[in-house]
Amino acid sequence: MKRRPQFTNCYDRGRRFFSKSFSLFVLEREDAGGTWRLGLTVSRKVGKSVRRNRIKRLVREFFRLHQHDFSLRADIVVVPKRGISADSLSLAQVSSELGPLMAKIVSRATAG
Repeated sequence: MKRRPQFTNCYDRGRRFFSKSFSLFVLEREDAGGTWRLGLTVSRKVGKSVRRNRIKRLVREFFRLHQHDFSLRADIVVVPKRGISADSLSLAQVSSELGPLMAKIVSRATAG
């Protein structure tokens, strides 16, 4: 996702899911796109640009590695929480938090 209206639509109408370090906003889509779209919002309150970019790289890498595991037609916006420590954050930690959360999101989408 790249445009502001897509993000605000997801914030306003989407469901919220939380982990220790991340908040996810998920809005199911009915359009012709057969897969999910990812949006990242990392505020300056999280830290300087090096830390913000590290968080974005790790989250993107998680979704790249697991892109075929989630059969979902939705917009997903990932927002790291304010107290997240980008220096000690690893891909394993991101995977341990977002993996079960995404499984929960997919199971709710298929059940509903």
